Amino acid sequence: MEFQDKILRCVDCATEFVWTAGEQLFFADKNFKNEPKRCKACKAKRANRGAGSAPVRERVETHTVCSACGKETTVPFRPTQGRPVFCRECFQQRKFVGAGGV
Repeated sequence: MEFQDKILRCVDCATEFVWTAGEQLFFADKNFKNEPKRCKACKAKRANRGAGSAPVRERVETHTVCSACGKETTVPFRPTQGRPVFCRECFQQRKFVGAGGV
């Protein structure tokens, strides 16, 4: 199959860029189905943004009472109504008891 340079439009900055025959051959060799959407500048800008700009999720700490022993504890999630919540010790005990039955 003979490839020819193609003019594409960047979805970020709307400028036209050339998708060369060599790049198209590379895409075909890798079995990529979609044409590129961004020019090289926008692609590089997006790559540099990377994980550094990802929103940092705050760790949730919820004070609650253990369903098994009644001790006050803190858990790293918001409990769901109707589901038991265990302190670390009770959770570990239940985990090991469940593993023994396998």
